[in-house]
Amino acid sequence: MGRIRLGSLLRRGWIPLGVTALLLLLVWSEGAGQRLPRRPDFSWPSPRSRQERARQPGRVGEFTFARLEYASDGWGGWTTDYPKADEQFLLGMRHWVRSGLDLSDDPVSVAMDRHDLFRHPFLYVVEPGQMELSAEDASALREYLLRGGFLLLDDFWGEYEWAHVQRQLLLVFPDRSPQPLSLDHPVFHCYFDLTQVVQVPNYHNIVYRGRTHEKGGVRPSYWGLFDEEERLMVFLARNSDNGDAWEWIDDPGYPLPYGLAAYKLATNLIVYAMTH
Repeated sequence: MGRIRLGSLLRRGWIPLGVTALLLLLVWSEGAGQRLPRRPDFSWPSPRSRQERARQPGRVGEFTFARLEYASDGWGGWTTDYPKADEQFLLGMRHWVRSGLDLSDDPVSVAMDRHDLFRHPFLYVVEPGQMELSAEDASALREYLLRGGFLLLDDFWGEYEWAHVQRQLLLVFPDRSPQPLSLDHPVFHCYFDLTQVVQVPNYHNIVYRGRTHEKGGVRPSYWGLFDEEERLMVFLARNSDNGDAWEWIDDPGYPLPYGLAAYKLATNLIVYAMTH
C-alpha cells in the first residue's frame, strides 16, 4: 500500500498514538497477500465465561473489540451471538495477525453514551434491522462518527430490514444515505486483497437447510456512508452474517470459506478504521 501520513491518522485527536503505530506495523509487516490457515487451531485458550470475567477482569490492551448496545423491540437485538462471536474473533486476530498489535483479553459492549462511545474507534453493530435510535442516540452517533469513529453494520436481511436500517441512518445523518461500494475501494485492499462479495450465512441455514440466504435477502452487497472528506464512516454488510461465522468457525460443520471470508473482511475494516 502507499505511504501513510501519520498526521492524517491522528487528525481526529482521540485515537491513541500507540494504537495507530501498532496498526501501521500490522499493515507494513503482513502485507495484503497474507493468507489465513485452512482451519484455525482451537487448542487456543477457550473464551472466558461471563462469570470468570466478572471475578477477574482481563487485561486491557491498545485495541478492544467493542459492540454497540441499542434499544430494540425484537428478539436478540444487540446481544445476538454475544459474547462468543466477539471472543472468537479476538482469538483469530490474536493468533493470525502476527504484529505488535496489543489486543485486550476480552471484548466489551458499549452503551449509547458519549463517554463510552469515544473510547472505541471501531464498533460492531449486529442486527441493525432491529435497532431503534432515539434522538439522543442519533446525536451521539453523529458526533462519534464525525470525530473519526467507525461502525460495522452486520446481519440484516431482506428488503424490510434494509429499509429499516436506512431510516435509522437518516436519523443520524438526514443529509446523506448509504452508497454501494465497489471492490476497488481501499477498504478491500488495506490488509487482505478482497476480490469478491461473499454472502456469509447463518449457521443453521447453511448446515441444516443448505442455503446461504434468509428473509428474501438473496444477493449480498457492501455499502458505505461517507463523511464530507470521503472517509468511510459506516460499512454495511447487506444480506450477510459475519458474526455467525466468527461464532461457528471452530465447528467442522460450518464451511470454512465463509468463516475465513468473515475474518478477512473484519480485519480489513479494523485496519481501515484505525488508519483513516
